Amino acid sequence: MPPTTPYAGKFNSCASYGNNNNNHPQPHSPYRNGTAPKPAKENVYNGAYSAAENPYDIPQPHASYRSSSVSSVTTKEHHYNSGCAVSENPYSSTQPHSPRQHSTSCPARAYRHTTSSSSSSSEQSSRNNSVAAKGRRCGHGVTASYGEMCYHDNSLVSASLEALIQHLVPTVDYYPDRSYVFTFLLSSRLFLHPYELMTRVCHLCVEQQRSGDALLDKIRFREVAPKLVQLLTEWTETFPYDFRDERMMRCLKDMTHHVARGDEYSWRAMQQMTQRLIKRLSALGQYEEAVAALNAVATERPASLKSKQASGQRNDVMSVCDDPFVLAQQLTHIELDRLSFIGPEEFIQTFAMKDPLENHKGFFRKRKTSNLEAYVNWFNRLSYMVATEICMPVKKKHRARIIEFFIDVAQECFNIGNFNSLMAIITGMNMSPVARLRKTWSKVNTDKFEILEHQMDPSSNFSNYRTALRGATQRSETAHSSQEKIVIPFFSLLIKDIYFLNEGCASRLTNGHINFEKLWELAKQVSEFLVWRQVICPFDRDRRILQYLVTTPVFSEDELHLASYESEGPENNMEKDSRRSLRSSLLHRENRS
Repeated sequence: MPPTTPYAGKFNSCASYGNNNNNHPQPHSPYRNGTAPKPAKENVYNGAYSAAENPYDIPQPHASYRSSSVSSVTTKEHHYNSGCAVSENPYSSTQPHSPRQHSTSCPARAYRHTTSSSSSSSEQSSRNNSVAAKGRRCGHGVTASYGEMCYHDNSLVSASLEALIQHLVPTVDYYPDRSYVFTFLLSSRLFLHPYELMTRVCHLCVEQQRSGDALLDKIRFREVAPKLVQLLTEWTETFPYDFRDERMMRCLKDMTHHVARGDEYSWRAMQQMTQRLIKRLSALGQYEEAVAALNAVATERPASLKSKQASGQRNDVMSVCDDPFVLAQQLTHIELDRLSFIGPEEFIQTFAMKDPLENHKGFFRKRKTSNLEAYVNWFNRLSYMVATEICMPVKKKHRARIIEFFIDVAQECFNIGNFNSLMAIITGMNMSPVARLRKTWSKVNTDKFEILEHQMDPSSNFSNYRTALRGATQRSETAHSSQEKIVIPFFSLLIKDIYFLNEGCASRLTNGHINFEKLWELAKQVSEFLVWRQVICPFDRDRRILQYLVTTPVFSEDELHLASYESEGPENNMEKDSRRSLRSSLLHRENRS
């Protein structure tokens, strides 16, 4: 298990910025406009990885929209200077962009009013319900109800589940706003299985065209078919992992046959969409197999780590790469590779089981979050690898050199915008087996490390880090080079933010309506991640370094403590007892294995 806190080590927490707080405006929501995403990169680490296709190679309709707004201050590329003051934040910006500068209280809510006419009488009755819209002034805006959908300043804030499903269904003269499509497809799984949603949407789309006249029905469906294909295309390209469910693929196949009876052009589009989907799912399977194989290799040779005497026969990280900038680049490759396979729905499925009313659904018992969990495991592995590299050397000066090397690597990660690797390195260096090496630390210049700790200080809900993240996001939006586009967030904190957003807001209101304002906020956070995920890593790959990073064996927590005691002996009776106990325990485990 990872350490309970990354700040349990040698250094005291630095004081937070005087003006920092948790109420900073968040970066501009990247799914507001229809800017097309850039092509994704190939997902190949090194020889250990199979050359799998990235399932996001096909441009996604709205999974990674980049904001078109530009901050008035262009953030320049920054580098550390060991003499800089602690309060100097290389990512600070004087004018952070706020997504709440618009009149609406939630992002991307330009949706049609349900009073528009439709050729279908069933659609008309569902959306208007033959009831005049009721509006009232509320505070600084206008709140209005249209049937079972409530708006505030033309922004959807709540609705019944049935009305939301109906709102997703395209017609001849209506197609749902793309941000609504993303938001509802993302969070609808809190209330029903994606298969149920797809079945109902397809059924409604077909039934709304029925008039009793077979020829007229065929003509009307032919007119709506392109929009149905567009909706299914957005679904398959943004949430392809939903279609690992055989029922989803069966439903997709049924709709393909149905479309084929009315419109050959739409049928061909469905065929092409299905082929792309199968290609992506195949790539996902190859990626998961590759990660499993890498993890197996990393645990195949534990015997080489059992004693300090074996360290002479084992390469360390500096024998593989002695340039901190190059190592930071290779870490960034791994981060972006693994990020690219995390499906946006995995963030929601991490807490989909929290609603006891939904526990009976098999979908929620089988949470599909394997890629997200694999990425969290990578963070833990990197932390333990850093601690292992520091505790392995027999000589104190060698351990000090390794510490200084990782401080420089962490600094380069910060400059690149790779906050996840930065935090993993800091976590590893603050683990108690490393932090207790006082004689080793006395040989290290810790000035740069203290600056890095200050930037990732957890006080005030990581306010320093959040300021740096906003600066990196603005730099990405105004980037003049591929390197400036990189933003890799501290992933565990991102998950925590989404979790508490879900826990802190009710999914349903007292009248039974879905709280769509909550869904907007969930979509806003996830879509920001999708922008960061789609960046192409501009650095050259070094397969030897990558192979080392993902496969070199690392110590367990007990082995780390024992290696630490062998590097610098116990200082008190408690540590002596701990060393004796660890030796006995590890010897017993070796004999059993």
